[in-house]
Amino acid sequence: MVDVSGKDVTHRVARAAGRIRMKPETLALIRDGNAKKGDVIGVARIAAIQAAKRTSDLIPLCHPLPITRVAVEFELDAAANAVVCTAQVETLGRTGVEMEALTAVQVGLLTVYDMCKAADRGMVMEQIRVLEKHGGKSGDWTAEV
Repeated sequence: MVDVSGKDVTHRVARAAGRIRMKPETLALIRDGNAKKGDVIGVARIAAIQAAKRTSDLIPLCHPLPITRVAVEFELDAAANAVVCTAQVETLGRTGVEMEALTAVQVGLLTVYDMCKAADRGMVMEQIRVLEKHGGKSGDWTAEV
């Protein structure tokens, strides 16, 4: 692991997003609450939050962090036949939370896949990326469009 003991403790924030494309019929199951496994978005939100908290258990050499906030939002994009997941993670610490935000998004999308795979095995997860980060020595960063 990288030694972060010399870094200042600052408020650090990272926001990441991604989406999962699917058949229109699958999106309708999610929208209407008719998926066989239950509330897809509700379960995926809890999975994403849990994933952010467990990132250091999943990613080798990733520092365990005292996360102070995780916010996960899902949006149904009918035009793209997709579910978009956005996660914001915050901490007061010596290293950033980009990995926690990315892990939250990916596990949230994986949960959507798991809960809907009986209806649509061809779903595609894509565009998973960090959108912005704040705090620390390097300051603020925002992804280019």
